[in-house]
Amino acid sequence: MIDRNANVLLIYTGGTIGMVENAESGALEPFNFSHLRSNMPEIKRLNFNVETYLFDPPIDSSDMSPFIWQQITHVIEDHYDRYDGFVILHGTDTMAYTASALGLMLDNLTKPVILTGSQLPIGKLRTDGKENLITALEIAADKDAAGRPIVPELCIYMQNLLMRGNRTTKVNADHFSAFNSPNYPYLAEAGLDIRYNEQFILKPDYEKPVYFNYAMDSHVVILKLFPGISRESVRAHLGIPGLKGVVLETYGTGNSPIYPWFTDLLHDAIGRGIVILNVTQCLYGGVEMHRYENGQRLEKLGAVSGYDITTEAALAKLMILFGEGKTPEEVNRLMAVSLRGELTVRR
Repeated sequence: MIDRNANVLLIYTGGTIGMVENAESGALEPFNFSHLRSNMPEIKRLNFNVETYLFDPPIDSSDMSPFIWQQITHVIEDHYDRYDGFVILHGTDTMAYTASALGLMLDNLTKPVILTGSQLPIGKLRTDGKENLITALEIAADKDAAGRPIVPELCIYMQNLLMRGNRTTKVNADHFSAFNSPNYPYLAEAGLDIRYNEQFILKPDYEKPVYFNYAMDSHVVILKLFPGISRESVRAHLGIPGLKGVVLETYGTGNSPIYPWFTDLLHDAIGRGIVILNVTQCLYGGVEMHRYENGQRLEKLGAVSGYDITTEAALAKLMILFGEGKTPEEVNRLMAVSLRGELTVRR
C-alpha cells in the first residue's frame, strides 16, 4: 500500500539514467534532476512527495570508490529521520559493488534504500529508466498494513526485479535485464502489480537504532584463477604491501591447482595473517571445499569458504571487517557468517 503521506529522497549520484540527448547536437547531457517534476511529468502522478539530493558533479560509476560509498552513507544518515525511503540513481557498471558495500555498511535498516539506473538514458524514447525510477520510488514508499515499510533493506531494482543488493551481480552489458541475484530469490517482481516475496525480506529490530558503518580498509585484492596462471602472477598478488585479504576466485565448488609452488605461496600468505576467502567463479552455486581433493587441500591450508557469496559482496565484506579493526582470526570467522543476508551457510 503506497503511503500518500510518504516522503522519499531521490539521491542522484550519476550514471546513464541521468542523461538526455540534446535535440540540436545529439550529444548526451546531464538531466536536470533538481527540476524532476517538470522534466518528467510521470512523477506528478505519484501520490507522495519526492525530493532530490544531487551529487555535483555527477559520478561516472567507473570512478566509484569506498570514499564515495561513505559519502552516500552520510547522505542517508543525515536525512534518515526525515524520509520514509531512499532511491539512489547510480551507473550500472559498478552498481552491484555499491549495493554490496552499502548493504553491509547499513546495519539494521528500518527503511528501504533502493538503487536503480538504466541501460539507456532517460531522454531516449525507448529508455528503461522511467519504469525503473517510478517503480523504485513506489517500492520506497510502500508500507504494510501496520504502516511499516514492506522492504526495509538495501536493494537493487532493475527491469521488473527487486533484488537484495549484496546478492546481485551485473550479468548483461547490452540488455535491459542487466542484473541478477543468482543464489537468492527475488524480493519482488513488478508486473501489473508489485508482488512481494515477503518471506525472503530481512526483518529489522525496530527496537534498535540503525548503525551506519563508515570504516573501510582497501588493502584487499581479487585473484582469479585460470589454467596456466603463473607463479609470478600469484606471488605479485600475494606480495602487495599491506595486503590483508584476498578474494580467491576458484573453479567449481572451490577447487584450485595443487602445484607445490601455488600451495607454498598460499601457505606463506596465510602464515603472514592474510585472509584467503574461497569464492567460486560460477554464477550459480557455492563453495564446498570438502567435495574434491583439490578443495580439501585449500581448506587444510586455512582458506575460508565464501559459500555462495558474490565476489562483489566478498570484497566489500573484507574491506568493512578489516576497516573495523578485526583481527585475521575474527575476519576468518565472520566471513563464514551471514551478517546482512549476503550468503547462505550450508553445513
